[in-house]
Amino acid sequence: MIPYGRQDISLDDIRAVEAVLRSDFLTQGPAVPAFEAAIAKRTGAAHAVAVNSATSALHIACMALDLGPGDLLWTVPNTFVASANVGLYCDADVDFVDIDPDTYLMCPDALEMKLRHAGRAGRLPKVIIPVHFAGQTADMTRIGALARTHGIRVIEDASHSIGASYKGAPVGACSASDITVFSFHPVKIITTAEGGCATTNNAELARRMVLARSHGVTRDGDQMVDGAGQGGWYYEQIALGYNYRMTDIQAALGLSQMARLDDFIARRHVLARRYDALLAQLDLVRPVQSPDGHSALHLYPVQLAARARVFAALRKAGIGVNVHYIPVHTHPFWRARGFDWGDFPVAEAFYHRAISLPLHTRLTEAEQDQVVAALRQALAG
Repeated sequence: MIPYGRQDISLDDIRAVEAVLRSDFLTQGPAVPAFEAAIAKRTGAAHAVAVNSATSALHIACMALDLGPGDLLWTVPNTFVASANVGLYCDADVDFVDIDPDTYLMCPDALEMKLRHAGRAGRLPKVIIPVHFAGQTADMTRIGALARTHGIRVIEDASHSIGASYKGAPVGACSASDITVFSFHPVKIITTAEGGCATTNNAELARRMVLARSHGVTRDGDQMVDGAGQGGWYYEQIALGYNYRMTDIQAALGLSQMARLDDFIARRHVLARRYDALLAQLDLVRPVQSPDGHSALHLYPVQLAARARVFAALRKAGIGVNVHYIPVHTHPFWRARGFDWGDFPVAEAFYHRAISLPLHTRLTEAEQDQVVAALRQALAG
C-alpha cells in the first residue's frame, strides 16, 4: 500500500533520540527548550511552547485567551474535529464559518457577513480559529483585520503548515494573530512522533501556556503566592492545568527533523508540480495555490465525481488515498448540538468530491506514476 502520508526518519534522527535515551533526561530536559528555540527562530515568534499534541496546543491557547463559559469560538467545518473540540474543553460555544470554494480555507467574505449578523445580534465570537488546510495559509490579512475591528482574538491552526510562509513572513510569526499552533504528527511536515507547539509574541500568553501545559504548577518565585522563605523543594499550583508536556525524546527527534524542514518542503513542491502535470488532462479539480503564500503542501487534495467508487478502486489497487475532512458539523456529536447537513454548503460540496492523493517525501516518482495510472483507470471505469 502506498500511504497518503508518512514520516521520513533519518539516521541522524535515530542518533538524536538515542542520545536522549542514554542521557539523564527523558522528559523535561534540555532538548525541549532547544526545540522551542528552533521553532521560535524559524517562525520569527518571540516565544514557542512545545506540548504533546497540536490539540493540547490549541487547548492551552484557548485557555491563555480566557475562553470560557458564555464565550463563542468560530472555526471552519473543513478541519479535524480538534479545532472545534477545544472550544468545548473551555465550556464555550462553537460555530463555524464556511470555506472558500477555491482554496478550501476560511472564506473572508463569509466571515465578514457572519460577523455583521453576529454584531447586530450582540453575539460576536471571542476567538476565531482559521485553519491552514493542506499547508496553505488562509487570508490572514483580511481575517486579522476583521478580527481587530471587532476585538476578537485569533489562533491560527497551522497544524499543516510548519515551514510555510504568507506574504513573505513565516507562518507562526503571529503577525495577524495572537497565537499559532503546529502539529508534529508522523504524517505532518516534520514529526516528533506525537507533538505540537504554540508560538506567540505575547510574553503573558506564553507564560499562561507554559503554566497550563504542566498542571498549573510553577517553581518561579515571581509567580508564587506563598513562596517567600520556602526551601528549594517548593512549588505551587497557582492555576488549573494539564499534563501536556512534550518529552525530551520527542523534542530531540523534532530538533533533528528541523534541520531538513526546507528539504522536506522542497521535495513536496517537486511532487506537487509533477502531479499538476500528470493530472492536467484528467477529469478532476486540482488544488489551487495562492500567490500570497508558499504552502507547506501537507496534502494534495483533488475533487472528482463518483468519489466513493474511485476511492474504493484506488484502495483496491494499493493506493492509500484518504479524505480530508468529513465536515465537523456533520458528525453525530455535533448534529446533536444543533448542526446539520446543509448548514455550510461549500465545505459539504468539497467533502463529497475530495480525495487526498499520496504526498510525502519518501514517495518516489515510480510510485507517483502508479498512483496516477490507478487514478486514470478508476476515473475511466
